[in-house]
Amino acid sequence: MASRSYGQYCGVTSAVELIGERWAMLIVRDLLVGPRRYTDLKQGLPRIPTNILSTRLKELQEGGVVRRVPLMNCGLVYELTPYGRELEPIVLALGRWGFASMGEAGIDDVVTADSLTTTLRTAFRADAAASLPPGDYEVHVGAVTLRVQVDGDELRIAQLAPPAPPVGGRLPQGDPDIAFAAGSGLRRVISGELAPAEAIQHEVLTVISGDAALLERFAATFHIPATGGPALAA
Repeated sequence: MASRSYGQYCGVTSAVELIGERWAMLIVRDLLVGPRRYTDLKQGLPRIPTNILSTRLKELQEGGVVRRVPLMNCGLVYELTPYGRELEPIVLALGRWGFASMGEAGIDDVVTADSLTTTLRTAFRADAAASLPPGDYEVHVGAVTLRVQVDGDELRIAQLAPPAPPVGGRLPQGDPDIAFAAGSGLRRVISGELAPAEAIQHEVLTVISGDAALLERFAATFHIPATGGPALAA
């Protein structure tokens, strides 16, 4: 269990004691994407001190949120327990709530494969996707490359670079419908602040291959209105 106790008998208190310590929620975020080795978690959270990562993992295991299991070809990995996976809708809702106050990226802020995967899962509009043709996108943000496939209300995301540990399934075959590169300004397309054509014009997005018109479908499928946050009220 976490070392900090708030001394209150309450479900919210219990939750905060389990996952409210610094870095704990981000460890859960990354494990929601899939099982991770210790080195994978360290790579995905480059600023976390190794002693803090070890401590948080131990606390999350003691709290029944995380367990350590063998995975073929990967050795021992950390994964969420069924109890831990119940945090998924909470983490995605928290991501949507926090999106409004993100603002512009800081000079030292990084985008990792797991954080971008979570952002796209957070922004995915299954209802909109169900009314659109399937889409196969390759998204490049810095050193991260994701293959994002949408078919009806189903979303599949494969991490091509850096590659994630194999957790079942196959990597997508063939070419995507469109491949594009973006920086942190991708947030402005997801929020609707910039239409895809404007994003290309302002060099927020660059089409690598495929039909640029397909970015309209991407923007309709992945959308979080940036309303109600302090960034807009300032």
